[in-house]
Amino acid sequence: MMDKAVILARGLGTRMRRDDADAALNQEQASVAGTGVKALISVGRPFVDYLLSALASAGIRRVCLVIGPEHDAVRKHIKSLPFAKLSVEFAIQEEPKGTADAVRSAKEFVGGDSFLMINSDSYYPISALRGLVELDDCGLVGFTRDGLASGNIESERIRNFAVAEATSDGWLQSIVEKPTDEQLHRLGPNAPISMNCWRFDQSIFQACESIGLSERGEYELPTAVEYSMKHCQTRYRVVPCDEPVLDMTSRRDIRSLTEAMAKIEVTL
Repeated sequence: MMDKAVILARGLGTRMRRDDADAALNQEQASVAGTGVKALISVGRPFVDYLLSALASAGIRRVCLVIGPEHDAVRKHIKSLPFAKLSVEFAIQEEPKGTADAVRSAKEFVGGDSFLMINSDSYYPISALRGLVELDDCGLVGFTRDGLASGNIESERIRNFAVAEATSDGWLQSIVEKPTDEQLHRLGPNAPISMNCWRFDQSIFQACESIGLSERGEYELPTAVEYSMKHCQTRYRVVPCDEPVLDMTSRRDIRSLTEAMAKIEVTL
């Protein structure tokens, strides 16, 4: 059974670094938030600990953290943890050139295996992660609007999330980034939402290496997924999930996450 996962932890955390007097952070939280390294922000304990614990509970045994060359604090923290279920390695993304470039950085770790891929600023339901682990195909977790709204993400933000267009029998057809009102109306209120929680095989590396820069000057994962579907004949099963994703985007998310994580036991 598949047992590898990649966590994208190279992001610059631009919104997290912004001061917010209403966020009510303690000194330690404010200090780490100022670095933009969301994985190390304490919400009871560093956020990355909860992500690793969720992956372990879903059956993952080997994890690769994609970080920047300057992220010594992340290395130090991970090496201090008493792992019993997991082993954790690192891959370096030299420059923040986008999510597809970050995935490509983990190619050596992945080897010839399939793997899960998640963001370092989202706590995904264990049931969703396990659903991907148990697939026989590549896949994407498709979240419902109601499920996401039951967490700490405001409805207006959910409106702008990428939407998955799927066939009636659950196969991904396309990812619609920043959907227009017309596209949302066409896809309907039950269209699954992508929160960047994937199961990939080797075709994603060919795709990441083949796509060009986006208008934002980045190598973007949705473009790589579309490439893999068109040129590598990769099929992605959409795994439905009606549970929330706990999201850490800005300093205002830290309080709600601290409350939510108090109910979660970390086992590594």
